[in-house]
Amino acid sequence: MKALYDLTPFTLLDYPDIPAAIFWFVGCNLRCVYCYNPDIVFGEARIEEEEALSFLAKRRGLLEGVVLSGGECTLYPNLIPFCVKIKALGYTIKLDTNAMRPDVIASLIAQGLIDYAALDYKAPEAKMSEICAGGSEKRFWESFHLLRESGIDYEVRTTLHPGLLNEDEIVSMAKALKHEGYDRAYYVQLFREGSETLGVLDPVGRRVDCEKLARYATLRT
Repeated sequence: MKALYDLTPFTLLDYPDIPAAIFWFVGCNLRCVYCYNPDIVFGEARIEEEEALSFLAKRRGLLEGVVLSGGECTLYPNLIPFCVKIKALGYTIKLDTNAMRPDVIASLIAQGLIDYAALDYKAPEAKMSEICAGGSEKRFWESFHLLRESGIDYEVRTTLHPGLLNEDEIVSMAKALKHEGYDRAYYVQLFREGSETLGVLDPVGRRVDCEKLARYATLRT
């Protein structure tokens, strides 16, 4: 079964403290205007599961983890059995997700298939449609609470485009996380121009108040 759009054979940046490969899954259930992977969102899978697993079998001892990314990996219909096979090869798994499928995340947790997760906190509910053409902050919180209660290590991150979110909204999101028991770094990734994006964006223009954000979040560039 074809599973992946692409495979990054090595990264030291995407899985904290672990040499890993990245598996890029096609498709997404959101349409974030700042998304810089339109080819993956609208593309077709071209790498078979067995090819990806064969790659991992040959890299045992060199790699330790696999990052499931995309697109949105939780849309892949064979994700659970695929993860079982990855774990059987001795790898740990990091889940990169937009948090819109808490049912899938619950299944992954229940079966012990993920070791680390990164949740995208896209926007407050009032901005979800404008930024992501759908989605729900409620589903983000469902996924957040599943991970918070699981004991699995995780992080929360937000992409900031100054024309879509402002510093006050990021501060409000950071305070909401703290109120819900989040006690680790909240990463804010500043949007960087220069890549093709899913939607048409105005030039960034306005300077971001990094000092204000730094009081509430860790800036990731």
